[in-house]
Amino acid sequence: MKRIKVESSSIASIGYDRAELILEVEFTRGAIYQYSEVMPDEIISLLFADSIGSYFMRNIKSNYEYEKVRD
Repeated sequence: MKRIKVESSSIASIGYDRAELILEVEFTRGAIYQYSEVMPDEIISLLFADSIGSYFMRNIKSNYEYEKVRD
């Protein structure tokens, strides 16, 4: 999945598969996770948040099922 770099101290890049509703997050330490059933409006809110890392922790991390795809 293609990801874009973001301005965050904890998140390096974010990708999104609109057809599958999968959010892929690469953290600055190298781990990559995929979050399932994430709606497009959630991605827009994430990308335009004042703090991407804070928004992610508050609204995505504990609200969606995820799978670690790389350590």
